[in-house]
Amino acid sequence: MEISSTYSPSSIEEKWYKHWMKESFFSSTPDEREAYTIVIPPPNVTGILHMGHMLNNTIQDALIRRARMNGKNACWVPGTDHASIATEAKVVKMLAEKGIIKEEIGREKFLEHAFEWKEKYGGIILEQLKKLGASCDWNRTRFTMEPKLSAAVEEVFIDLYNKGLIYRGARMVNWDPEGLTAVSDEEVIYTEENSKLYHVKYQIKDSQEFITIATTRPETILADTGVCVHPNDPRYTHLHGKKAIIPMVNREVPIIADEYVDMEFGTGCLKVTPAHDVNDYNLGLKHNLEVIDIIDDKGRLNEAATKYIGVDRFDARKAISKDLDALGQMVKVEEIQNKVSRSERTSAIIEPKLSTQWFVKMEAMAKPALDAVLSGEIKFHPKKFENVYRHWLENTKDWCISRQLWWGQQIPAWYAPNGEFAVAKNADEALVILQKTQPTLTSSDLRQDEDVVDTWFSSWLWPISVFDGFEKPEGEYKYYYPTATLVTGHDIIFFWVARMIMAGLEFKGEIPFKDVYFTGMVRDKQRRKMSKQLGNSPDALELIERFGADGVRTGLLMSSPAGGDLMFDEALCEQGRNFANKIWNALRLVKNWEVDHAIPQPAHSALAIEWFENKFQESLQSINSDFDQFRLSEALMTTYRLIWDSFCSWYLEIIKPAYQKPIDAKTLESTLKIFEDLMRILHPFMPFITEEVWHTVRDRKEGDCVIISAWPAAKSINEALLADFELAASAISEIRTFRKSQNIAQKNSLELFAKENEPINKNLDVVISKLGNLESIEYVADKLSGAYVFMVKANEYFIPLEGNVDIEAEKQKIEEDLKYTKGFLNSVMKKLGNEKFVANAPEAVIAGERKKQADAEGKIKILEEQLASLK
Repeated sequence: MEISSTYSPSSIEEKWYKHWMKESFFSSTPDEREAYTIVIPPPNVTGILHMGHMLNNTIQDALIRRARMNGKNACWVPGTDHASIATEAKVVKMLAEKGIIKEEIGREKFLEHAFEWKEKYGGIILEQLKKLGASCDWNRTRFTMEPKLSAAVEEVFIDLYNKGLIYRGARMVNWDPEGLTAVSDEEVIYTEENSKLYHVKYQIKDSQEFITIATTRPETILADTGVCVHPNDPRYTHLHGKKAIIPMVNREVPIIADEYVDMEFGTGCLKVTPAHDVNDYNLGLKHNLEVIDIIDDKGRLNEAATKYIGVDRFDARKAISKDLDALGQMVKVEEIQNKVSRSERTSAIIEPKLSTQWFVKMEAMAKPALDAVLSGEIKFHPKKFENVYRHWLENTKDWCISRQLWWGQQIPAWYAPNGEFAVAKNADEALVILQKTQPTLTSSDLRQDEDVVDTWFSSWLWPISVFDGFEKPEGEYKYYYPTATLVTGHDIIFFWVARMIMAGLEFKGEIPFKDVYFTGMVRDKQRRKMSKQLGNSPDALELIERFGADGVRTGLLMSSPAGGDLMFDEALCEQGRNFANKIWNALRLVKNWEVDHAIPQPAHSALAIEWFENKFQESLQSINSDFDQFRLSEALMTTYRLIWDSFCSWYLEIIKPAYQKPIDAKTLESTLKIFEDLMRILHPFMPFITEEVWHTVRDRKEGDCVIISAWPAAKSINEALLADFELAASAISEIRTFRKSQNIAQKNSLELFAKENEPINKNLDVVISKLGNLESIEYVADKLSGAYVFMVKANEYFIPLEGNVDIEAEKQKIEEDLKYTKGFLNSVMKKLGNEKFVANAPEAVIAGERKKQADAEGKIKILEEQLASLK
């Protein structure tokens, strides 16, 4: 079989992915095997493949491929999230470009356009995942807004409402003026930004006295309904019970005293704006202050402001600042840095706003979800995230789940004209409930709540709903649930992970998964988070095109410990591609050997096979342990070193026949078997090249593919042989060093003499002779003079110099080395002779210096012996 001189990833990747799909290797149906299930964190339908997706899905694919090879019924469920805010924004923009306004066409028509957009663009990211090699069961692809999953959302909403865990009420919420919706606390990000602190004078009623208040939001002065001071602040005790006059609107407001105020911050005087700050809202409730809401849904000042009506809040800020200055009430403006809250989805600055919304009570569900993790029933990898999880669940607030959007599951609540409402599956059921108090109501009197639920309110059901666990609890759900492993970013531990655990326990009485593997953030070499704005996020598909999917997968995993951020560098992908090329060249070497069935197996080859089989088992033990502990980066590196170093650099070099000579059949067969085992353990990481090598190593029957081959079985390890080989390898390395230092070609054979001071496995002498190109290895009782000396542990080796090197030049070289080493030892001894240093230096530092001393003394001894042997 003619093997291409270079490895061509693109054609090979396309060929094998098609083949795997045709053979239905990714498909799963319930049977007698143990299920191993992963549900994909559903990417947004608006999304395209980025580095985070690449890392996350490579890890999932590695886990699922290994489980498949371990004989488990591996099921990886793909799908997409409808992403309410992001998708609606895209569809609104698309319609606007056509001159269509969302509100003018109405909800039904808008949703038609949205579904059309989703059908056209929503599956792009899943197709891109196929390029990466993702072995999902594509027949099971789900979408969070498909009818069955939407029905599950409605069922859960009704269930929680009937249990008293969902309620509707007016609360201070995080309002996104760009997305025109409320967002939950977890969807708010805080950034340090340059801001201004405005110091404004408020006059005390019936007095010429003024107090100064510092604020970052002078536009909300128009909504102030109180001024607050600390009850123990001596500067303001005389003002308790008095009134202040709000600048510009001349509103009289009470001066209240509350320990909430920090006397040390600013002037120690706080303006209270209950409608536009959550802390002020709580203060207002406590002290019965008026609530004046002056900012509309789009972030503009409304009629209640009485001034600047219709002006954007930030433009109003500038205008008010000027007007206050003109009135003589602006004391000063300070440049500061402060935390600004922004919407995660639109990046708009959040407007705290009083609004009637739907909420989920979290406290009752939080405790069992916390217990499930702290008890070890669900394991986090790495474990450190348990503390983050615990902190959030112990301090969780009620979850605002209503969103002022049309794209999503509409809230199943119907309102009568008098404002009374009923939560039910449909209008008919709602009517029956409402008629209990309003018998004359008809269905035409009812209107459904306009809002939709938060996207996370659908995705928290994902591990259950993808198996239709609400509709058919006795069906496939029972076989596949709970799932095995969740792989996700630690940034959504609150949004998604905690809530899925709550949902699983609340609705099914079972945890949704057994292990959670948290990936880190993919950052650039400067440790910056990758983003379009910074232009530091490479095109994922372009990377695959340049380096091959296997190269990119390997590059990502090599530096990606669980939970640790990955400092991405294209050189990592290049290293992955080079690894693929190394494997390909090794394959070409082996397959191009001519075999002779008549020749016996050389002793060095038999030993090499025995050694490598044990080395393989040692590595397999480590790889299995790393997989079990979700140390995939370490598992890959062990595999990498086994193939690159142990197999290519040592094993193949030992068994390689002489130039233009054949190899014996027994060694070749063992080598092909070794190649197959190596491809098995590498397959989860590099699926494409391993399948190509598998089919190139030998002819295969239909369906005989590495993807469904058995994971190698663990066997006992001959530790003594591995240790002995390491000593032989050290001797070979010393011989190679000698050759290099003396410019002695490998084709020129050498003699080697050994003084055995501790037992040597002489069976390995044939390996040393082969790789060192030695005429002979002779064991001697005394040191050999006129020789190059090296030591492997306590054993001494001698290579005669006569005929190999210029003895005078060698003497000069050793003398120079000896002089330098003695000087180095002298400097170490001075340090160790310094009583102050020894008394004060850390133990580890002193131990390091003593090791330097021992190493230098050992080297001096060898150099002196070498020099003596030359005289």
